[in-house]
Amino acid sequence: MRRRSGLATTGTINLAGSTLTCPCHVCAFYDGAEEQSELLLPFFEEGLAAGDRVISVGNEDLRAEWIDRLRRAGVDVDAAEMNGQLQFEDWEDVYLCNGRFDADEMLSFVQDTINTGLQRGFARTRGWGNMEWTLAAAPGTEQFLLYESRLNYILPLYHDASVCAYDVRRFPASVLGDVARAHPYLLADGLVQENPYYVPPDELVPEFKSRLS
Repeated sequence: MRRRSGLATTGTINLAGSTLTCPCHVCAFYDGAEEQSELLLPFFEEGLAAGDRVISVGNEDLRAEWIDRLRRAGVDVDAAEMNGQLQFEDWEDVYLCNGRFDADEMLSFVQDTINTGLQRGFARTRGWGNMEWTLAAAPGTEQFLLYESRLNYILPLYHDASVCAYDVRRFPASVLGDVARAHPYLLADGLVQENPYYVPPDELVPEFKSRLS
């Protein structure tokens, strides 16, 4: 049963040396896999130590690397996965379920994931989604900008932290500009700030929809 929290309870998390007030939806620009890991791992370690639920979505190679790094940092990965606190998902099973992307289904997945964490007793869920799956041009990926913007209707209802990660080496500047506009927080050049380019979904969703028509 899906349950909404109504007005989100605020709290703070740390990301790239900055303290953010939750709920927070962050667009993280990184330069290569090494920088992504350097940003992600402290964010995960802090969450695990704080009792948050931590979920990442990537491919098989990223999963193996992140698990190895967490283990070398002293995290008991097996125990955290067994009790449901730490969860690694493949993007083909989440974003591209059944070989396609569906924005409505993905938004429902986000809500269900957050509510599952609450039902299991975790005060907060931290999510990190690697967005390179959009480069595969699978059916439905043209909706991903709509999904990013529409998340801003959902995430403020909770008190969680969601990071969408984009490799600046792999995405065109025009795409990076669009995704930045869909996020209230922006991480770029190793710094996090409230995003001066953010556009609320009431304005941005119609713009993105018009491009699909």
